[in-house]
Amino acid sequence: MNNSHLQKIQKVMDDAVAAKSVAGLNLLICKDNNETAYFESGFRDIKNKKSFTRDTICRLYSMSKPVTGVAAMILLQDGKLDLGEEVSKYLPEYKNLTVCETSAKDAKPRKVSRPLLIQDLLNMTSGYGYGANLPESTPGEKLTTALIEELNKDCLGPCKITTREVAKRLASIPVNFEPGTDYNYGLSADIMGAVIEVISGMKFSDFLKKKIFEPLGMNDTDFYVPEDKQNRLSCVYKDTGNGLELFENPNLGIQPFMDHAPSFESGGAGLCSSIDDYMKFTQMLCNRGEFDGKRILLSSTVEYLSSARLIPSLQKKFDERMPHLPGYTYCNYMRVAIDKGASRTITENGEFGWDGWLGPYMSVDLKNHLSIVMLMQRTDSGTWELTRKIKNIVYTSL
Repeated sequence: MNNSHLQKIQKVMDDAVAAKSVAGLNLLICKDNNETAYFESGFRDIKNKKSFTRDTICRLYSMSKPVTGVAAMILLQDGKLDLGEEVSKYLPEYKNLTVCETSAKDAKPRKVSRPLLIQDLLNMTSGYGYGANLPESTPGEKLTTALIEELNKDCLGPCKITTREVAKRLASIPVNFEPGTDYNYGLSADIMGAVIEVISGMKFSDFLKKKIFEPLGMNDTDFYVPEDKQNRLSCVYKDTGNGLELFENPNLGIQPFMDHAPSFESGGAGLCSSIDDYMKFTQMLCNRGEFDGKRILLSSTVEYLSSARLIPSLQKKFDERMPHLPGYTYCNYMRVAIDKGASRTITENGEFGWDGWLGPYMSVDLKNHLSIVMLMQRTDSGTWELTRKIKNIVYTSL
């Protein structure tokens, strides 16, 4: 790679911090199994002037989803899970799933015309979203909002609502459309966490530790941050339009300070990690399932991840609902580049990965044997302007 060109990343990051667009962030790039570059800028704690260093731990939010997707792929390649299976095989309460597609006051939920499938959970075509409470919102969206609000209270204590209980409660909520007919980003990965618990006979966190975190040496990755690591946990900031302010509220049932083991282990949003930890996971995928002599997935499984596609009718729905990701499809809780010329960043067909609500970002490019991980903690970020600028520098350095 052109290392001198890569150095432009530092100024882009420093400028964003100076403009108070973000408090702090770091970036790690690996090419051909070697660390190519590491950059950091700003603070993980502005008030106490703690720098955003390499050992900083961040809340991943939706960048937890690729981990859940890999957990599902482990079961799939071992013959314990099938994309075409009914979710009710593992979670019987889904046998009575209903749907309500309208907000009309006299609307009545009806039984779904076909069962909810494992593939619907992996591809966000289940009909479950993240809730909404507007006049035009469906009954399911309003009930989902109420459940999330309850989870936000429970995660602060007494922490009684478990992963399985969340899935059970969701089964009683009407989905927003017939499963498999539309795309709606939401709580599907949280239901998958419960499915994994049933199949494995283990707590979701224990399965992840045994099958992914411990083999890869991901010692900073968990659903909470223990006391002896709390000083490394980044603060979360919100852009007010007039600068940054601390954000210390629960969201999606995730506790703000990550200081105790939760009962609800969210497969869609619950994990914390450091940049080196998450790079181990990302490099494992870039190495087609293996890292440091430990094989997590078979090469053909990773090939499937990089080549998966939504069917044309669902791709159209994805394009409508995710207009910020032209040139991509979505499968197995990750974006996959299918038309690099249409993308808003320079990329390669087959590049895959995801991001999170607080701005963490990961990218795997099998063709170029390139892995990218960026961590930050600003609300409502995802793949945003700064992400795109940095990615463009990386790809023009190849």
